[in-house]
Amino acid sequence: MGQEAHTDAPASVRPAEAFAVSVAKGPRTVQSVARALELLEILGEANGEMSLNELATKAGLNASTCHHLLATLAQRRFIGQTPRTRGYFLGPRLTELSDSRLKQFNLLDEAMPELRRLNELTLESVHLAVMQGLALVTLGKLESRLPIRVGSDDAGKSDAAHATATGKAILAWLPEAEIARVIAHGGLKRFTAKTISTISDLMEDLRLVRRNGYSMDNEEFQPGVICVGAAIRDHAGAVIGSISCSMPSMRAEGEHLEQVKALVKQCASAISARFGSPKEAIPQT
Repeated sequence: MGQEAHTDAPASVRPAEAFAVSVAKGPRTVQSVARALELLEILGEANGEMSLNELATKAGLNASTCHHLLATLAQRRFIGQTPRTRGYFLGPRLTELSDSRLKQFNLLDEAMPELRRLNELTLESVHLAVMQGLALVTLGKLESRLPIRVGSDDAGKSDAAHATATGKAILAWLPEAEIARVIAHGGLKRFTAKTISTISDLMEDLRLVRRNGYSMDNEEFQPGVICVGAAIRDHAGAVIGSISCSMPSMRAEGEHLEQVKALVKQCASAISARFGSPKEAIPQT
């Protein structure tokens, strides 16, 4: 469809005026994205299916441009098309995204009391994470209450599901095909010398997660940092997120480590129970 059009100040405008114009107009936008979103809004306001010509006319687009935009949206399941009538309608991906967003809001609200309790009992840093598409995302965290604590690179965790306790806790309960998709997307990036770097080693580690009821990050994402994680599951047993407790390796030993493992599992079990998961479905110590 050619080069993307951006809203910008005219070339003839002087620098000071250009700044004023850009402030007045707001952030620059990508025209094709704006047009695609407008098509979704038009379909959302429609009483039923709409034809290509109807959509093009309503959006003020030529039929060819409109068709390319619709094809892209259909490929990503944001819209659907009835084979017989060729009419377009809103697709299932919008519902999935809406449901995921609501779950995330609910998950953070429901999990926070238990996360605070875990933070108080262990005195260590705690995290709540989910998979958004194929990326690992931290929804919430509470810092350690001790003077020596671990830092966290939340932005760098998006493709580190295989190297983090929160990520492995989630991966362990996903279908193998979904695990393969996550790994194919981000690869087995090596963060430290201890990062798991082969599929066979990862699958063996995930088997241990399922058996033990908790995951371990043994300096696999950050040197000197040990994490213990556990999955949060809903009434159907599906994994909807995970929690973890992180500590410096100097404290990750003996009675303290064993206590953290037990408390992390209890915390995940308590949050899961809020979503209807029976306690017996979550492995206990």
